[in-house]
Amino acid sequence: MAKTKITFFCTACGSELAKWAGQCPDCKAWNTVEEFRQAAVAGVPRGSGYAGTTNQQVTELASVSEQKVARIDIGISELDRVLGGGIVPGSVVLIGGDPGIGKSTLLLQVLAGLLGKLKCLYVSGEESLQQINMRAKRLGLDVGPLRCLTETNVEQILNVAQKEQPGLVVVDSIQTLHSELVQSAPGSVTQVRETAAGLVRYAKQMNCAMVLVGHVTKDGSLAGPRILEHMVDAVLYFQSDEGSRYRVIRAFKNRFGAVNELGVFAMTGLGLKEVSNPSAIFLSGHSETAAGSAITVIREGTRPMLLELQALVDESHLANPRRVTIGLDHSRLAMLLAVLHRHGGISLGDQDVFANVVGGMRITETGSDLPLLLAVLSSFRDRVLPEKTVIFGEVGLSGEVRPVYNGEERLKEAAGLGFSRAIIPKANRPRQPVEGLSINAVSNLNEAIGAAF
Repeated sequence: MAKTKITFFCTACGSELAKWAGQCPDCKAWNTVEEFRQAAVAGVPRGSGYAGTTNQQVTELASVSEQKVARIDIGISELDRVLGGGIVPGSVVLIGGDPGIGKSTLLLQVLAGLLGKLKCLYVSGEESLQQINMRAKRLGLDVGPLRCLTETNVEQILNVAQKEQPGLVVVDSIQTLHSELVQSAPGSVTQVRETAAGLVRYAKQMNCAMVLVGHVTKDGSLAGPRILEHMVDAVLYFQSDEGSRYRVIRAFKNRFGAVNELGVFAMTGLGLKEVSNPSAIFLSGHSETAAGSAITVIREGTRPMLLELQALVDESHLANPRRVTIGLDHSRLAMLLAVLHRHGGISLGDQDVFANVVGGMRITETGSDLPLLLAVLSSFRDRVLPEKTVIFGEVGLSGEVRPVYNGEERLKEAAGLGFSRAIIPKANRPRQPVEGLSINAVSNLNEAIGAAF
């Protein structure tokens, strides 16, 4: 009789442990070690290696024929962009996000658009058929022919899928499923690993595209073992700041496309509406006469996007002045203020500094260094930056302004939206002049301050 092997895994880093511990010895996280039970193959001693077939042959890559990957056009351009041009048959996509952010709504809209083009199966372990029908009617979607199943047993789901033979399966959500072969609660490390492995195996064998919805923890990471993200082909995250009507879906992993691709949606009464020109939306309320405001161009995947950075500098009455950021890295702001003091001769040690990205976006690239410093200086001096000016560039610790990638595309995006002046790193000066755009190329922080004021 097959014995059961008991091991322990850390849900934060995926490390395997011989016994349970309150703290993971590798990543030092507390209360993340959970039990995992795995049935050993009868007749195969542990540690004896793989006992499968040995008739596989090694193949040279040069002899592999090139085949164009056929993709399923979802019909929602922002989601197609994030996926790299559509979903690939046989691929598994994992979508995570905060509760109520719109994951189920977006997937229901996707299924409604694919009806008549592709046979789809919607599996829900969280909602009843009545709830799904009510949501579809509220969104004004015609999903009458949609095949739905409310089930949490993964074996039953695979049996139904084997009979239905769908081209796309949506499972909402992976944390609600359980397998009869594993004796643990749904959502545990063991169940998530086993159920996900079964679904991935079916998708690869049947060449069926599959979308899995995943819960997130309070710190925003996907719940369950880290290995779940390694098993799937693409990992997408829904992100939104509290109170914002805009939703951003970002690809953190994609075996069939570029990572860090970005799709922007607006939540409305009829569901999620795609925002085809985010720059115009985020700059719609921009005031040209406000001190402490600067416009920058960031690069998200293959798309340049214009955003407004706002800074407020005010006299502090605290022993330790505050440094508050929304949508920006707090530590980077402190570093840039030190560079401003050391190489710009401007001390803000007795001032509170607040920085914000308008529209609820989050900036992770270093191209926002220069516009952030100029916005801070604009608020401190109460002087408005020149009108129709766009700024980007990385600021080094020695005060130099470093180039950023795809500078020419950023400039063309700014010129297309009516901007007439740009302050950029000298190394990003375009070889050919950009029509309608006057360019100030700077090499250090002092030159940038002189060009701006």
